Formats: sequence, C-alpha cells, structure tokens
Amino acid sequence: MIRSELIQKIADENPHLYQRDVERIVNTIFEEIIEAMARGDRVELRGFGAFSVKKRDARLGRNPRTGESVPVDEKHVPFFKTGKLLRDRLNGE
Repeated sequence: MIRSELIQKIADENPHLYQRDVERIVNTIFEEIIEAMARGDRVELRGFGAFSVKKRDARLGRNPRTGESVPVDEKHVPFFKTGKLLRDRLNGE
C-alpha cells in the first residue's frame, strides 16, 4: 500500500472528513515519526511495532570491482521491530 492508497482508504471509511484533511493528518503523522527519529527518539505504535535509529560504526569496506579497501563512514540507519500483535497476525495465530 502506498501513501495515496492509505489516504483514500481512510477517506472512504470516514465520509465526514474531507480528503484534504485526511491527507494532512497522514502527512503530519509521518512527519512526526520522521522528526522523532531524526532526534534519535524511539517511536512505538502499540500492536504494530517500534521505529528506532541504530548507529553503524565506521569500518573498512571493500570495493567489489577492484578489491581495494575503502573507509566507510559512521552512519545512522532506521530500524523497525514488529509488535507482537502484528507478528501473530502475520503467522496466522
């Protein structure tokens, strides 16, 4: 499902809301999650999962074409851990 499909589904299920308002709500939720992660905070949506940021240390990598060693800088990457309810639903429990 892409963002526009999510917005359309929510708008269809809530006919009392204008589609532009639903779009603003969805965008605000995503922006808040992004901003919290940018600050290094953890975002937990009960039953769904938790978003967090993990730090990858600097290391020595290898260029696959030449085999030459190259330094890889430290970086922060997003991480998602599923909640128990989502895991159980996916596994048919």
